[in-house]
Amino acid sequence: MNTQIDVAIVGAGPVGLLLAIELKLGGADVLVLERLAAPDRGIKAPSIGPVGAEALQRRGMGPALTEAEARSFAAMGQAGAEMRARLLRSRGHFALLPLRSNAEPERRMYWVDQAAIEAVLIERASALGIEIRRGCEVTDLEQRDTDVTVGWTSVAGPDRLTCSWLAGCDGGRSTVRKLAGFGFSGAPPSLTMYQAILDLDHPERLPRGVSRLPGGVVINGPRPRRLGLHDFSGPPADREAPVTRDEIEGALRRISGADVRVTAIEEANRWSDVTRLADTYRRDRVLVAGDAAHVHSPLGGQGLSLGLADAANLGWKLAAVIRGDKSAGFLDSYTAERRPVTDAVLANTLAQVALMRTDDRSSALREVFATLMQLDDVNDRVDGMMSGLAMRYDLNSDRAEVGSLAADRPLGAGTSLYSQMADGAGILLDATSDGRVAALAARTARLRCLAVDAPRSLLIRPDGCIAWSADGDETDGLADALERWFAR
Repeated sequence: MNTQIDVAIVGAGPVGLLLAIELKLGGADVLVLERLAAPDRGIKAPSIGPVGAEALQRRGMGPALTEAEARSFAAMGQAGAEMRARLLRSRGHFALLPLRSNAEPERRMYWVDQAAIEAVLIERASALGIEIRRGCEVTDLEQRDTDVTVGWTSVAGPDRLTCSWLAGCDGGRSTVRKLAGFGFSGAPPSLTMYQAILDLDHPERLPRGVSRLPGGVVINGPRPRRLGLHDFSGPPADREAPVTRDEIEGALRRISGADVRVTAIEEANRWSDVTRLADTYRRDRVLVAGDAAHVHSPLGGQGLSLGLADAANLGWKLAAVIRGDKSAGFLDSYTAERRPVTDAVLANTLAQVALMRTDDRSSALREVFATLMQLDDVNDRVDGMMSGLAMRYDLNSDRAEVGSLAADRPLGAGTSLYSQMADGAGILLDATSDGRVAALAARTARLRCLAVDAPRSLLIRPDGCIAWSADGDETDGLADALERWFAR
């Protein structure tokens, strides 16, 4: 293959697929290369946080997400109906300390597992004509001033292509990150975590819910047959070795102290709390996103949303560069905006591990923190941190909403903000009495201007970030914001 394309994406997980969708909507020619021959249906994230869900909803995948959640609960019958009523009120947890539901109920997590989310993204990518080439393991890459050549092997033999840009969305052990020379430093692992779908000889001997015990944590449910374990005895001896029945049973009996046997395992995975962050998200014409850029413990279920927000932030910016609307330096805002967000997530996952440990000092710290979380201000601050809804990019504005992600909202005439963003365009909501805001943006490409009956006007980037706002008939700063984010 001796083809030149705009962007080659390595990795067809949720992050790589959303990035491909964003680029395609922005007018780029894209190809996705995936090592696995078929989508991975193993145990991964059981839900998606509000920031990740909204990234899909902004691109027209909201109905599919809602349907997938309904199917998931329906498949469990009566138990699913009861679980749905309980979980849809949940705001998640911090170090297994439950958060109270004080935030907007519509900006919630969705109880759709990663495999189902991937299926939604594959369907959308297919509808856009995006090619996903499976069974391709990347072996080498070479950067030049104007392009990148990437090579891979498959059952058909070695192959390679030339692309203007290469994006590594290929997970925590990213080949792209390693070949391109990104730094990737952080904290080593200290414990082992398991998730399994299994059968026990005496399941009644394990309490339901979360049990914090001297040797670790047992999470029994809420889905039937699903078990989670946090083993504080140390990191896994061999992260790559298959998880065996004996390994799971030994950890379960040691942590729980219960006389139970594992009679069958349908699926099982292990993780650690290794925590690493790329030194930058861009090296010339190679970019990284998702787990290729950052890894951390799965506590709080933040990883999937974090990666999808990477893709949402990067996709429209890279498409603007490819179209010639922006210079390559525009991409520096990707690292500048996303890396601090990730740094904060890495910090809170490390803190959660410390609060979950069962030694006397950690337990005392946990008691103090649990008491503080009863205060509404503390609960809301932690909730915003865990959901990602408190995230705010620094756009040099003193207005509180600028830099935050816009929630969906009705716009009248049977439409909504997110439905207007499904094609990847930016949105300018004009609340002025005479349309002066829309007039200033009249010649701005890929920006949809809509008159609204609202107290303030908003400029919303394609990734949902509010880039400018003003009250009443004010327009101060709009021209600069349009130039910064949309104009050539």
